[in-house]
Parts: sequence; C-alpha cells; structure tokens
Amino acid sequence: METVPRNFVPTPFDYHLYIELRIKALSNQGYGVGRVNNWVVFVPFSLPGELVLARIYRNEKNCSYADLIKVLEPSSDRVKPRCKLFGTCGGCQYQHLDYDAQLEWKTAQVADLLRLQAGLNLPVNPAIASPRTYGYRSKITPHFHKPKAARMGNIGFLRTGSRSEVCDVAQCPIAMDPINEALPVLRRSVQAAADRYRRGATLLMRVSEGSVITNNNAVCTERVGSLTFNFLAGDFFQNNPFILPAFTGYVARQAAGGGARYLVDAYCGSGLFALTLAPSFRKVLGVEVSETSADWARANARTNGITHAEFLAASAEAIFEKVDFPAEETAVVIDPPRKGCDAAFLNQLFAFGPARVVYVSCNPATQIRDLAEFDKAGYEVTEVQPFDLFPQTKHLECVATLQKKA
Repeated sequence: METVPRNFVPTPFDYHLYIELRIKALSNQGYGVGRVNNWVVFVPFSLPGELVLARIYRNEKNCSYADLIKVLEPSSDRVKPRCKLFGTCGGCQYQHLDYDAQLEWKTAQVADLLRLQAGLNLPVNPAIASPRTYGYRSKITPHFHKPKAARMGNIGFLRTGSRSEVCDVAQCPIAMDPINEALPVLRRSVQAAADRYRRGATLLMRVSEGSVITNNNAVCTERVGSLTFNFLAGDFFQNNPFILPAFTGYVARQAAGGGARYLVDAYCGSGLFALTLAPSFRKVLGVEVSETSADWARANARTNGITHAEFLAASAEAIFEKVDFPAEETAVVIDPPRKGCDAAFLNQLFAFGPARVVYVSCNPATQIRDLAEFDKAGYEVTEVQPFDLFPQTKHLECVATLQKKA
C-alpha cells in the first residue's frame, strides 16, 4: 500500500487516482488544462485536444494537479522532443509542441492575462518568432549540491516538479554550440575537484565572440546589429542574441512612434536599449541604481561613438530627479526585473508624466498587473507585442506601448 503524503487533501480526488480527461488549453506555466465535472486539472506535458490518462498527486482549493501517464489520443501538434531529458529536466516545457503552435499559445496567454488580470480587452500581435528555436542560448548556469564523501553528484538543472533535486545534464540542445562543446570539459574539471567544494555551487557558461567564459568577473562582448556591448559575464544581458536586432528595433520604433524627441531608459543596465535606440532621439538618458552598470553603459557609448547619450546612477527613490527633459516630448523605456515595477517607481514615473512609455518585460503576469496601474494613471495601451526569446520554454518577453491620454 502506497504512502499518502501527510499534507495531501483527499478531495475531490484520492491520492494517485487515475483519470481520463480531454485537454482544452495550455496554462502560462506550460501545463495542459482539462476538466472533470467542471473541476480544473493541470497535467504537464499534455497538449490541447489530447485525451490523456493522468494520475492525481495534489488537490488545491480550486484545482488539482496530475502526472501524465499516457497520451491516449495525441494532438496533431505533438512533435518528438529533441532532448532525451525533456520531461525530466525542468528547463524546457514545450519541446513536444510544434513551434508555430508554441507561438500561438504564447500569444493567447498574453491576451488572457490582459483580460483576466488587468481587465483590458486588447488585441495582441502574434508573437515574433526566434530565428533559432534550438541552439540559441548564449548563457546557461548549471549547478550542483554539496559533494558527499568528496564525490560529485549531478550537475545540471532542477528536475521537473522538484525544488531541490538536480537533473544531470551533459548537453543542452537550446544552448549555443560553443557551450555544448565546452560543457563536458567543465563537468570533468568540477568532478575532479569535488573535494574542494564545501557547499553546492552555480556555474556560469557564457558565449563571448565564439568562446565560452566561466568567470563572472570576466568581460563579455556581444554585438547587436552594428553596435558592440561589453559587460561583466555575471551581469544581466539578454541571452538570445539572434532575436535582439528585431527586438530592439521594434522597441525603438515604438518609443519614437509618438514623435518623442527625448528618451529615458529607466533600467538601463549596460545600455542595450539606450544605445540601440539612440539614433531615433535627439538626446538619451540612461538611469541605473548601480554605478558599476552605469559605468559600463558610458564605456559602451564611447566604444560605439554615441555622444548624445548620458548615463547616471540614481537611488531607487529618485530615479527621475535629474531628468530635465520636457515630459510631453519624452518617451521612457522600462525593462524591470521579473517582479515588475514597485509602487515607488511607478509613482515617480507617473509624477514625471512622459508622453509615451514602452514597457518591456520577461514576466507578462507582473507586467500586466502594472498595466492596470498605468490605466488608472491616465495611460492607454496602444500595442502589445510578444517576442519569443525563449523557444521550447514557457517564458517570453512582452513589449507593451502606452500613450498618455490627452
């Protein structure tokens, strides 16, 4: 007799009950969504239209979760995953789904979030595809737990459904070729030095000009169109270089589309948006809370001969304090972390009152939460454009353009 987890809630389904259900949709976490007597059941690695056999492992207040046991009637969109670890390694959610269908579902999920979370019934442009659907990631960060008895355990990424168990990953099909060429060497060196590690660690592998950097403090170089960017390997920089020209070009067109002559990049980092957008504006100001990041942005401006872009470090409480551009002629680009914008930042932005805002986000859920605040502050969304920077995964970037109402 199997042991039922102590915290298992036994309604509406018994633990490990087998059920058949038809999958109707995909959630923004990549789960198939089905219903049994109007009760929602989430099943990973299942696809819309499929009839599946699933096994319940958790009941919550308004839904249940089940493991996929067997696909009884497969979808025509189901394809063979390229990675043998798909379904075990938690890095990818969609390798079993045709890429055109991935784009359609990601687009639909943004529209659903807008409607359900922000109360905005807005058209969403079809997601822009990545030029590469595999071999696109320029950075990966495999990790491992503390070695036991000087023996190294698995080196890789979290196992599907686990918060701590690491799946051993010897190759990663969504990573660029130089990473996969260097990964076996790095794994052997770490395994050989197992007795030196007193705790677990996260490794860095980042492609820079065809070679792989593993030192967080080494300087990386990335080219976006005609521009060259240098930054520390451990710092944030978009890790799908193949889509960046189209991505930054779109942001530039949206920011300048309302006739703005001045640009503020409020989360400028090493200057990606500020410098790629600079040709479209009379003057550009990048703002960063990190002085180090502002220094890299200044250096990148000099490297690329851009003289009308200025970068300054400002405290989080005074982001717009030194911005002297006329608000009615200014566009602001924001690209916050996954948690979105906090209330203090939004209050500063609304007090400044730029004519146009282009909101870039890697987490549409928090972005759309914030769009509801823009709506209250007198801004209307004029265009929503998803970009698939992360094929085969549940993640995407979304660009929302907002115009101040007259």
